[in-house]
Amino acid sequence: MTRDGYVARWRGREYQASPDGTDVRLYQPEPDDGFAEVRPGRYVRVVPAAEVEDLAYVRTTCTWQGQPFIVLAEHEGWLRVEYTGGRWPVAEAMGLEAFDFGVYQGWAPATEVADLGEQRV
Repeated sequence: MTRDGYVARWRGREYQASPDGTDVRLYQPEPDDGFAEVRPGRYVRVVPAAEVEDLAYVRTTCTWQGQPFIVLAEHEGWLRVEYTGGRWPVAEAMGLEAFDFGVYQGWAPATEVADLGEQRV
């Protein structure tokens, strides 16, 4: 599973989350007490930030062709990756797309990716 976003631990359980000032929005895919449906398969509960046990930003990282990347998405055996090495000649040599100034992305075959893991910030 590819994760790129906030997570919060509340009452011993981890949720997708979104900080909102002095509150934190917690998300889950199924209904539960105190959670309101925002769309099918998406439920939210707003809790005070002081009640949250842990809040972190989690992103999936990997290496591809020996270079560092974050994983943005996955689709049918391919991973959408963003180069984090900071060297544009390397990004160009790999055939990555210039997504924005200094931001290079591409699709990598999942079978060629190594060191897949999560980084908590």
